[in-house]
Amino acid sequence: MSNGTCILAYSGGLDTSFCIPFIREEYDYTVETVMIDTGGFTAEDFKRAEERARKLGVSKPVVLDGKSEVFNRFVKFMLFGNVMRGGVYPLCVAAERVVQASMVAEYAVKRNAAAVAHGSTGAGNDQVRFDVAMNVLAPGLRMLAPVREHSFTRAQETEYLAKHGLEIPAKTTQYSINAGMWGTTIGGKETHDSATTVPDEVFELAGASDPASKPRTLKITFEQGVPVKLDGEKLSPEALIEKLNSLGIKYAVGRGVHLGDTIVGIKGRVAFVAPAALMLISAHRELEKLVLTKWQRFWKDHVADFWGTMIHEGQPFDPALRDIEAMLSHSQQRVSGEVSIELKYGSFRVGGVASPHSLMSAAAGKYGEEFSLWSGQDAAGFGKIISIPSKLYGNVGK
Repeated sequence: MSNGTCILAYSGGLDTSFCIPFIREEYDYTVETVMIDTGGFTAEDFKRAEERARKLGVSKPVVLDGKSEVFNRFVKFMLFGNVMRGGVYPLCVAAERVVQASMVAEYAVKRNAAAVAHGSTGAGNDQVRFDVAMNVLAPGLRMLAPVREHSFTRAQETEYLAKHGLEIPAKTTQYSINAGMWGTTIGGKETHDSATTVPDEVFELAGASDPASKPRTLKITFEQGVPVKLDGEKLSPEALIEKLNSLGIKYAVGRGVHLGDTIVGIKGRVAFVAPAALMLISAHRELEKLVLTKWQRFWKDHVADFWGTMIHEGQPFDPALRDIEAMLSHSQQRVSGEVSIELKYGSFRVGGVASPHSLMSAAAGKYGEEFSLWSGQDAAGFGKIISIPSKLYGNVGK
C-alpha cells in the first residue's frame, strides 16, 4: 500500500525526471508533478516535460503560472535595487526557485499530500531555497530530496532513466541549464574550473545568436521604476522582459560568468545569459542617477545589496526584507522617464536618458563650464570651507 501522495517540484530536466520513478519505487509514494512556469520556457519545453512525466508514470502533470509572482515578489525589487551579485550577476535563479518551491508547497498542502520533493543536489544553492520555502509553507509534510540524499551523479541518473525507458540527450548530462524570466544559468565542465574560459558555444545553449543582426536603438519607458513600454509599445513587465530576452539572445548580449560564495560555504562558478536583466538594470540605474539625490542612491544601494544577499541565501521570508522593500518602493516615486539602449551584435550601452523629474536642470549650470546659482566668490568660499576638516587634521602635531 502506498504511503500517500508526494508532490514533486518538476522542471522536466534530468534531476526531477529521475525523481519520479525513484520516489515511487524507493519511498513508495504516488508521485504527482507540478511544474511552475517562471518564464524562459517555450511551448516545446512544456510539451517535452509533460511527455517525460507521462512516460515515467505520472497520469496528470500539472503546470501553474508563476511569472507574475516572480516579477511582483522579487524581480521588481531586484530592478528597484539594481541588484547585481559580485557586481556582475543579476541573480537569475534565486527568485524563481523560491517561487517554484513556495507554489509547490502551497499546492501540496491544498492536495493534502503526505510529502513534497525537489531534485536539488547537496552541493548547490537551490537545495537551501527549496528547503526553506517548503519548511516554512508546508511544515507538516515529509520533504524528500533523493538526488541529495543518495549523492547521485548525473551519469548515474541518466543510466537509471534509460532502464526505465527514457533516454536523456548527452548534453543534458554534461550541462545543467536553468532558464527563467530573469535569465538562464549554465553549469558544466568549463564552470567547474576557475581557470577555464567558457566558450561561446556554451552560451549558445541558452539560445542561438545571429551575427548578421544590425545595430539598433531601443527605447525603454519606466513608470515609478517599473518598465512599461518598449519602443513605445505598452507591455506588461513580464512580456517586456521576455521580448528583451529574445532580442538580446539574438544579439549575443547579456552573457557573463559569475564566481562567488555559495550558501553552503564553498566557491561556485556559473555561466549566465541574462540580456533583459542587464539591459534593464543598466537603463534603470542611469535613470536613477538623473532623478534621485546622491544620498537616496547611497542608502538604497546599501540596503539593496543586503536584500539581494538574503534572497541569494534562501532567506526571502525574513521580515527585514519587507521593510527594505517598502523603502525601495518609496524610492521609485520619481523614477519615471525614457532611456535609450544602443544595441549591436555582442554589446550594448546606455545612450540618452530623459525624465520630467530630472535634477540636471539647465538653470543650475553646465557641469565644468557655466554656473548661475552661485558666483565665483561663492565657489571659492565653498572650496575653502569644505577643506577645513582635512586642514585641521593635517595640522595636528605640527
